Amino acid sequence: MANSKIWTEKYRPKSFEGVVGQQETIKRVKNLTNSLNIPHLLFAGPAGTGKSTLAIIIVKELFGENWQDNYLELNASDTRGIDVIREEVKDFARTKALEDTPFKVIFLDEADALTKEAQQALRRTMEKYTATCRFILSCNYSSKIIDPIQSRCAIFRFKPLEKKDTDKVIEKITNQEQLEIEEEAKEALYEASEGDLRRVINLLQSTASISQRITADLINTVTASAKPSDIKTVLEYALSGDFIKAKNKLLDTMLKESISGQDIIKAIQKEIWNLEIEPKIKVKLTEKTGEAEFRLVEGSDEHIQLEALIASFVLAGEGKM
Repeated sequence: MANSKIWTEKYRPKSFEGVVGQQETIKRVKNLTNSLNIPHLLFAGPAGTGKSTLAIIIVKELFGENWQDNYLELNASDTRGIDVIREEVKDFARTKALEDTPFKVIFLDEADALTKEAQQALRRTMEKYTATCRFILSCNYSSKIIDPIQSRCAIFRFKPLEKKDTDKVIEKITNQEQLEIEEEAKEALYEASEGDLRRVINLLQSTASISQRITADLINTVTASAKPSDIKTVLEYALSGDFIKAKNKLLDTMLKESISGQDIIKAIQKEIWNLEIEPKIKVKLTEKTGEAEFRLVEGSDEHIQLEALIASFVLAGEGKM
């Protein structure tokens, strides 16, 4: 296992069949690629769902071994201005491809970070050089892409991966790296990643550098997240009416694991639905959790807001909500 290569690159899929969790999108994109007549493409969806990987696979399928000569990749969050569109993109777009495929490909990652002016310049470049270049745009939020660009692209929406999809990749990696992994650890990996496969693989590599046996506790240690059992204990103390014990246990958890207030609130929100209380009370407590999270984002003191949230659980336990 003494391999210094980053696992997200080592296990990056080499073909359409290797991409997990986006079967319908893969099928449509594959058909377009095989026809050698793809339109401009817009990939929209959360991080770690395969957008960049799919763009590279498309280019390799189109150009084979010489794909790098016909491909330009830019991260729009690093190069947000109009000058990049007018110079670097324009210079690449107006030259012919070196292979039989009649166009080059420009991949703009995180295109939703482009300024509106840069997007307007990009729109004109897409219009002018359609004969020699195709654009693949990737973004987290398609609503931040101006309508004239969206209307020129075939839009493909990527969804967060399901647990069965991440489990396939985890199984493949643990087999090749000769690791042991508990079922609870797979669940912890998925919970920590929230459907982001890149995060799953990075966490797995980080954990594997500590131990050949991957456990849920080890995953929680690496992610610096609260153990569900600790959060459940806090909430049970509060619901039983013991505010002091609940507050002390929460403070101990935060200090021991170095966890931020926002991460604690996320853990509480997840654990609410595992409590044995009335569904209506769960809804009200979820609302209180949202209010506390909003106040933290606005700059409130995290300890005061968390104590106020615990107080809401105490009131709920006494039937006063």
